[in-house]
Amino acid sequence: MTEELRQAVEQVFPGVRADLEALVRIPSVSADPGHAADLRACAERVRDLLTGVGLDVEVLEVPDAPPVVLGTRPAPDGAPTVLLYAHYDVQPAGDLGGWEANPFEPVERDGRLHGRGASDDKSGIAIHLGALRALGDALAVGVTVIVEGEEELGSPHAEGLLDRYGDRLAADAIVIADSEHWAVGHPAMTTSLRGLVDAVVEVRTLEAGVHSGQFGGAIPDAVTCLSRLIATLHDEHGNCAIEGLVSAPTPEVDVDESELRKSSGLLDGVELVGDGSLAARMWSRPAVSVLAFEAPRLSEAINQIVPVARAKVSLRLAPGEDPRSAMDALVRHLETHVPWGARVTVTPGSSAPPFALTQRGAAYQAFADGMAEAWGVAPAEIGVGGSIPLVAMLAERFPDAAILITGVGEPTSHIHGPGESQDLGELQRSILGEALALRALGNQP
Repeated sequence: MTEELRQAVEQVFPGVRADLEALVRIPSVSADPGHAADLRACAERVRDLLTGVGLDVEVLEVPDAPPVVLGTRPAPDGAPTVLLYAHYDVQPAGDLGGWEANPFEPVERDGRLHGRGASDDKSGIAIHLGALRALGDALAVGVTVIVEGEEELGSPHAEGLLDRYGDRLAADAIVIADSEHWAVGHPAMTTSLRGLVDAVVEVRTLEAGVHSGQFGGAIPDAVTCLSRLIATLHDEHGNCAIEGLVSAPTPEVDVDESELRKSSGLLDGVELVGDGSLAARMWSRPAVSVLAFEAPRLSEAINQIVPVARAKVSLRLAPGEDPRSAMDALVRHLETHVPWGARVTVTPGSSAPPFALTQRGAAYQAFADGMAEAWGVAPAEIGVGGSIPLVAMLAERFPDAAILITGVGEPTSHIHGPGESQDLGELQRSILGEALALRALGNQP
């Protein structure tokens, strides 16, 4: 039976790959309002693909949010229902100089498909599509497929989605295909996600700019004040220095430093920050980063003491942290550490709760067994430093459902960065693993 399903996956894979390439060609960038039409076009393309595998599909509307695609197929009597999640929105392309080709024109090189969204997370759509095609009429579980279009923004309208349509998302198992594997050739099940809060901090020292020669040496400039404030966010080792935050237990597995340096593109000679386990630094402890800094550009510089400067500060939260408490801690730190009495204004931004797996049951085992069969090696249990806001919301809304976080990317996929790519062999194995798991769930009483 496994060999028959493996052959079915091989048969449908060329079509799945072609559909993935078509999705990558749609620049569905949720961060840019100018791409609203592309977001809708991508949602409609996903609608057509899910209709093609026999689901009843509709495009759901949530005020001020991109369209959400919902496809359903009822469960046979006595069979479970599985919710399959992915998202069709992508990050902006960023620096085009880091791409060897147009980021929205997929290109294969050395067995990898390059393009923005090829891994995160249009490959998640491809996994679900491929598994359903391979199983065909043999699918013995109910499925609900939900594909949203604002995950890269932190899913700010997820609560509105659940309030409007939550009763239609009830399931026995929820599969989130938006994480990563341990490495090419080694699958993983994600058991924890960090949460997120962010804020914009503004530092002002003057009503308006003044002559740097006339007043320099006595009047502080806002850029220096903000820089000194940012420097207080870390201790001397590079650990997060914001007080009052939670840390989770250190993971049992650790990340290889040489592989981390290679996969991240860390420059030679640059030291890692923090201390202790690398996995703990990236998965189970808080981490703070500055995402943007706003001040006059070099091309705009004049002999003037800069009156105002701004930065966006992002704080990743350990599993077990309350986002509201963490936001309070971030705001309190920024307000109380600004130097020289400069005026500081902190504007809270987005927020997403962390997640930690609390149960392992039949659904978890079915996916773990499916991955082991597809790869020939048991999946690792890993944490992920990123956030998937809808996961914790679904876990809270459906406490009896098994939450399974899978995916297809791996450290060399360079998601969110220039040159994003997806190993095509990993994608095919991911489709087989999910198909095997769904078949196993359909065979259980």
